[in-house]
Amino acid sequence: MIIFAAMKREKELAAFARLLDVMDDLREKCPWDRKQTIDSLRPNTIEETYELSDAIMAHDMHNIAKELGDVLLHIVFYAKIGSETGDFDIADVCNMLCDKLIYRHPHVYGDVVAASAGEVVQNWEQLKRKEKDGNKTVLSGVPASLPSLIKAYRMQDKARAVGFDWEKKEDVWDKVAEELAELRKELEGGTRESQEAELGDFIFSVVNAARLYHLNPDTALERTNVKFKERFTYIELRARELGRDLADMSLAEMDALWEEAKSKE
Repeated sequence: MIIFAAMKREKELAAFARLLDVMDDLREKCPWDRKQTIDSLRPNTIEETYELSDAIMAHDMHNIAKELGDVLLHIVFYAKIGSETGDFDIADVCNMLCDKLIYRHPHVYGDVVAASAGEVVQNWEQLKRKEKDGNKTVLSGVPASLPSLIKAYRMQDKARAVGFDWEKKEDVWDKVAEELAELRKELEGGTRESQEAELGDFIFSVVNAARLYHLNPDTALERTNVKFKERFTYIELRARELGRDLADMSLAEMDALWEEAKSKE
């Protein structure tokens, strides 16, 4: 068993070394790769991350492996550029990560006891704030560029890690109802600014409810997006089969096709 594990690790290291060699070749010999900077790569990195997310949502293991490779390429690419400027290299990236993981897992590498995943998260957040270059406040570690729905979830989760949370999850529904009532009131006669503010408060409360019930609102909404797209596309295709144009169909006719799409799921 030990020999098999050693052989597997050797294979993994050889594959990673091959990737580094390929990156060196591309940076030297390919005009496109040679001209890239950390700024020019950033939009592509974001796109690759979302493509990985799509593969994960679909549970497509082949594409997950493929998209992980694309993300890994970007990590190696940034490290290569960093080595050229003398700021950092791939060894620095790996060692900084390992040092952080060891430091933030004292229940694995030290004598701290963490009996549950919740305790691990609490320890993680406390250690982050103690680090010399760590976050100065609980929420400062949440990236400003995160999509709003994910950002709301992450901020609430970080606040929970230090004890700022509902005592009973069921109580959150009163807050959701309160925010919905305030939103409806503003929609009847408020300004656009006040309406948006109340809409934001309502959505934030729904995200809070999802979190308390251990549901990821971003994942849930994306599944609904996929479902809506599939059903609406079915309506379009069926309308074409019937020789109809959606713009000329009544809502009742489209609803009938919508129900037809649902029945085929």
